[in-house]
Amino acid sequence: MKNLLLSLAASTALVSPAFAEMLELEKDELTFGFIKLTDMAPLAVAYEQGYFLDEGLFVTLEAQANWKVLLDGVIGGQLDGAHMLAGQPLAATIGYGTEAHIVTPFSMDLNGNGITVSNEVWEQMRPHIPSLEDGRPQHPISASALKPVVEDFQARGEPFNMGMVFPVSTHNYELRYWLAAGGLEPGYYSPENISGQIGADVFLSVTPPPQMPATLEAGTIHGYCVGEPWNQQAVFKGIGVPVITDYQLWKNNPEKVFGITAEFAEENPNTTQAVVKALIRAAMWLDENDNANRPEAVETLSRPEYVGADYDVIANSMTGFFEFEKGDKRDIPDFNVFFRHNATYPYYSDAVWYLTQMRRWGQIAEPKPDSWYDEVAKSVYKPEIYLEAARALVDEGLADAADFPWDSDGYKAATPAEDIIDGIPYDGRFPNAYLESLPIGLKGEQVVVGNEIQG
Repeated sequence: MKNLLLSLAASTALVSPAFAEMLELEKDELTFGFIKLTDMAPLAVAYEQGYFLDEGLFVTLEAQANWKVLLDGVIGGQLDGAHMLAGQPLAATIGYGTEAHIVTPFSMDLNGNGITVSNEVWEQMRPHIPSLEDGRPQHPISASALKPVVEDFQARGEPFNMGMVFPVSTHNYELRYWLAAGGLEPGYYSPENISGQIGADVFLSVTPPPQMPATLEAGTIHGYCVGEPWNQQAVFKGIGVPVITDYQLWKNNPEKVFGITAEFAEENPNTTQAVVKALIRAAMWLDENDNANRPEAVETLSRPEYVGADYDVIANSMTGFFEFEKGDKRDIPDFNVFFRHNATYPYYSDAVWYLTQMRRWGQIAEPKPDSWYDEVAKSVYKPEIYLEAARALVDEGLADAADFPWDSDGYKAATPAEDIIDGIPYDGRFPNAYLESLPIGLKGEQVVVGNEIQG
C-alpha cells in the first residue's frame, strides 16, 4: 500500500513545474537500507516529507538486521545506498574486513550516542563520582570511576564485558576512547587476532543495537555504547544508567554517513546529486526553528517500520535533553544534530579521525604517513558532490547559501582540548602527531605481535 501511495503521489507531482528543471536521472527507483536508530532520521524524513519525490526519486526504505548485512547489501547491489557507520566505507575501502570502494557524499549527523552501565556497576561506580550540591552526580563522568570496579572484577578472576555495535563503529572507538581516557586498556587487534581483546582490561564484543538492553539485563555484558534510543530504553526499563553521552565525550563529534559504492556514484551522478539534495532538505527540516519539527520526527521514528521504540523513549534524546537516571533529565540541546554546525558536510578530518582510531587499536596494523590518511579520506569522503547538491538547492531557493562551507579545504579547525574529555586536542591535518599525543594506543612504529606491543 505504501508503495502504491508513493506511486500515486509521484504521478500527481509530475505535473508540477518543478519537475521541468530536474536533472535527467540515470536511475529513479532506489532501495536504501538502515538500522533501527534515531540517526536514520534524514532518510525517514526525506521519504515522509516528500523530498525524494520532489527529486523524481521512487525510494523504498528497508530496515536491516545488522551492520554487516547492510554493508553486504550495498556492496552486492541489493541496496543502492544506506545509513552507515562512518567507519564502514573507510574500512571497506582500505580492505579491513569486506573489501569494496564505498564513498560518502553526505554525513548524517553529529553526536547521538551514549555509554550505559548496569545498575550493579553504577552502584559500585557512584562512590567514585563527585556530587553536585543537589546530590546528583557531576558530569561528564570519567572512566576513572569505572577503573576500581574493573579491578574488583579482575581480583575475583571475572571478565568485565561491554558491548559495542561493530568493530569499525563509532561506538567501538568512543567506548575505547572513554575507557583509555580513564586509564583502562580496551584491548588491541592484530592481523592474527581480530577479537580486539589483546591486553584488555575491559573485553568489548559486538551486540546489535536493539538487543543491547536485553543483553545487559541478562548479565551477559556489564555496559555498552550505542546510539539512541537504546540508552534511554535502559533508563525506562530501569535496568541501567547512562554515564556519558558522546557530546560530553567529544563535543559535536561526527557520527553516521550515507554510503554508496563508488561505482554507483560514477554511473549515476545525477541520481546521486538528487539523493543528496533530498537528504540535505531533510536535515534542514530536522534542525530548523530550534528543533521545532522534532516532535513530528519522533512520531515518525516511533513507527515500527522505522525505529519502533516508544514515542517517549525517542523523545527523551531527540527533543533537547537526556535522562541519565529516572528524574535526572539534563539539557543537551545538541545531543542530536542533523544540520547545524555543518553536520551534513563530509569533512576529510572526520574520516581521518576514524582512521587514527583504527591505527590506534591495531586494525591498521602498520604505521602510515600523514599523506596516506589524507589520500584515503579523499577517496571516500566526497564534499564536491555535496556542494554540487547544495548549490542546486540554493539556486532553487530551497536553501540559504550562508549555511554551507563553500571555501572549506575539507578539514575542520582543530577541536580544542576543552571539547574532549581527556583534554587532548584533535587536528585532522596531523594524524601521526595526534596519535603520539594519546597516552594509550599504538603510535609511531609500534605493532602488535602475539599478545605484545613491539616497537
